[in-house]
Amino acid sequence: MGSLSAVHEQIKYPSARRDEAVVDDYHGVTITDPYRWLEDPDSEETREFVEKQVELTDSVLKTCETREKLRKELTEMFDFPKYDTPFRAGDKFFYFHNSGLQPQKVLYIQDSLDGQPEILLDPNTLSQDGTVSLRMCSASEDAKYLAYGISTSGSDWVTIKVMRIEDKIVEPDTVSWVKFSSISWTHDSKGFFYSRYPALKDGATLDAGTETSVNLHHELYYHFLGTDQSEDILCWNDPDNPKHTRTASVTEDGKYVLLYTFENCDPVNKIYYCDLSALSNGLEGYKGKKELLPFVKLVDKFDASYDHVANDDTVFTFRTNKNAPKYKLVRVDLNDPSSWIEILDENEKDVLESAVAINGNQMVVNYLSDVKNVLQLRDLNTDAVVPDLRIFREIFVPGFDRTEFEVNQVFVPSKDGIQIPMFIVARKDICLDQSHPCLLYGYGGFSVSLTPYFSVSRVVIARHLDIVFCMANIRGGGEYGEEWHKAGALAKKQNCFDDFISASEYLVSAGYTQPKKLCIEGGSNGGLLIGACINQRPNLFGCALAHVGVMDMLRFHKFTIGHAWTSDFGCSENEEEFRWLIKYSPLHNVKRPWDESADKATQYPPTMLLTADHDDRVVPLHSFKFLATMQYILCTSLERSPQTNPIVSRIERKAGHGCGRPTQKLIDEAADRYGFMAKMLDASWID
Repeated sequence: MGSLSAVHEQIKYPSARRDEAVVDDYHGVTITDPYRWLEDPDSEETREFVEKQVELTDSVLKTCETREKLRKELTEMFDFPKYDTPFRAGDKFFYFHNSGLQPQKVLYIQDSLDGQPEILLDPNTLSQDGTVSLRMCSASEDAKYLAYGISTSGSDWVTIKVMRIEDKIVEPDTVSWVKFSSISWTHDSKGFFYSRYPALKDGATLDAGTETSVNLHHELYYHFLGTDQSEDILCWNDPDNPKHTRTASVTEDGKYVLLYTFENCDPVNKIYYCDLSALSNGLEGYKGKKELLPFVKLVDKFDASYDHVANDDTVFTFRTNKNAPKYKLVRVDLNDPSSWIEILDENEKDVLESAVAINGNQMVVNYLSDVKNVLQLRDLNTDAVVPDLRIFREIFVPGFDRTEFEVNQVFVPSKDGIQIPMFIVARKDICLDQSHPCLLYGYGGFSVSLTPYFSVSRVVIARHLDIVFCMANIRGGGEYGEEWHKAGALAKKQNCFDDFISASEYLVSAGYTQPKKLCIEGGSNGGLLIGACINQRPNLFGCALAHVGVMDMLRFHKFTIGHAWTSDFGCSENEEEFRWLIKYSPLHNVKRPWDESADKATQYPPTMLLTADHDDRVVPLHSFKFLATMQYILCTSLERSPQTNPIVSRIERKAGHGCGRPTQKLIDEAADRYGFMAKMLDASWID
């Protein structure tokens, strides 16, 4: 490897204007926000800031010797066929497939599971650079039409188009301003339900995905094929609760449409239903009227999650966490909505992740058992049945030999003694002498579970950089149900950081690595995790990679869909919740560690903040403000700062929060961030 000090000495951070006059009063506490101007993505000053940071990062990445080797190996290993699980509509089967290095996966259609496939829709033809992606699709019940949503540059905004499946003709129908929606056809194939926001006032000139304005007034509509969107039926709205979101789903028998309403990101919802067969003139009778559909309120409280599994006419089965934090199955007859019965009790240890009705009288249930999926086939008296299983499709990755590696799961005591699961992937028979570079990944929020999956980039760094890859299942996630989630949310959010720090300390004490060789990584809520941990324990890590992180915990609720995250974080407008947030908000807790440590050489680890210009979920201003703050406090405000480790960003163009990113962008980003990591950890290349 090249000299690390050579990189550090070359860094000349660009200056960014500080406006000390921007001061907010939070319940009697004054907080300055000197980089508030970076919240305007369209200002010339923000653009200049971005350009200078891009130049700085490019100069650092050019010194990372393994970067091009990583790009070459990643490209070779990414080049294998990828298939998604097939789905069915009418007498047709559909599946997504990427032959290897195609920018976007392609939708195929076939007459049977072993029939001859043909391309139905290739998103790669929609843009020259692969930045237009297929975000969602739904085939009509008779398989005559395909409604599909496309997104540009990774934005959450979706435009729905319609294709005639038989001849692949794209109809003129265009449905815009769709976000956080499903597409659900009525069984007469006349149209579909979808959810949208009102068009933005400057929508005619907007580069959708770069705006920061708050998303309010989510509404449910029905679109009739062959009509203009202006004629769509407004099926449901709720002006008194502008922050609520909603989706709709037509039941398998086609008789009912279910309306799910969500208050925020908590796994709780209301559920209403409308009997479509009881509408005297059908949905056509609502054309041109301002009358909403006659939804009946089945569950009208935000006290639990209700997810429809199946129904037999008026008898509905739901998966719910009502008085069951690990979830259970319940049944209710719409004719007797006050009487709910349990048909599959909550498991004492494992989480019921999902249930799917099959074969008329059976269900496939999926349990999460110590972060590993277990499938069971149940009939309606819940007896276990051993199914006859066969391999439908097996994917082989050229050059990958799984026997080179071993995966272990360990349980690490956190600060308060709670056992935290962690997966460790390493070459077989490694010596635990603290000599190995290590990458630890985490998330810990919103009841999201991190389960094992195959990753090309992590296989490459394990093989060629001798990296030990680890994934910690910290509290805040859903790995052990709602109690696990709530133990890492709101006033207990610090548990997430304590768990991750404890996992890091374990990797050192067990001999896998040492602090200067330990890199931590996370995205979105996991980016917040990384930001908080480097603030709290800067000397524990040798590198930090924070993707699209929520870094300003006092103002996140003011941008796009940020208001929905208050269920996990709280909100600074509430005094008690402000007291929680100010303690760990990454933006507000950057301190010079050498001032607080006996070791004056203590500094922040080399840090890369990754964001994207069309991220309209966690908008880039979070990373921009955190970056400017770190560079100022740790570097540019001192004549000879002890902070010699680089603090840089990687700002992707024409990309969003992560969804829909083309293959080449995935490869380039992995080469950059892991090339940076390798340089900072002094990890040598192994052929």
